[in-house]
Amino acid sequence: MKKIVSLLLSFVLVFSFTACVYAEEPPEAAKNQEASETAAMEAEAGESTAQTDEAGQTNILVAYFSWADNAVLAEDVDAVASPSVIPPGNVQQLAGWVQEETGGDLFSIQVADPYPSDWDECLARANEERGEDARPELTENVENLDQYDTVFLGYPNWWYGVPMALLSFLDQNDLSGKEVNLFCSHGTGGLANSVEIITEAAPDAAISDQIFDCYEEDAPSSLD
Repeated sequence: MKKIVSLLLSFVLVFSFTACVYAEEPPEAAKNQEASETAAMEAEAGESTAQTDEAGQTNILVAYFSWADNAVLAEDVDAVASPSVIPPGNVQQLAGWVQEETGGDLFSIQVADPYPSDWDECLARANEERGEDARPELTENVENLDQYDTVFLGYPNWWYGVPMALLSFLDQNDLSGKEVNLFCSHGTGGLANSVEIITEAAPDAAISDQIFDCYEEDAPSSLD
């Protein structure tokens, strides 16, 4: 899974015209071209992802909302039935990999009033917030947002959309003009309406159509 994230970031962060080359070259040439260009992209991505200015500041922000960071863990929580609440949670795990590959600054979106560690109770509250179009209060905001040109935004699929805390984050942090790359952990609902909701909340952000979505049970399963 970690290798998939790494390869995806190579494509996101490095421009490639490989598809055009394949259409014009014979199969063997295209195969060789693919191997060489993939290696080149991975090398270039490794050099370019941790982009810093003269002051040593990165221009990449990895912001994410994870249930694991937003719940008070009960002593009797069922780690099998609710694996994503056990740190690191699914989205938290993905965010860590993205940060590791990009060298960006990691920012955990956290609510002032934590969610229940019981999954059903958490979903009930999330549904109530969704029905009220609520904006849960966050514990902190991003400092020096202007220094970031690229934002990786991670979240779980809650009720075929996004946690309302993610909308609190977007309300408080203007991503206009920034490149935004989404990554999502989900169950059988897939991305559902999450991309449309985020696009509506951040209409002037350059949201990439290269979206990494991961089935929730696969996220923490392997580092390979």
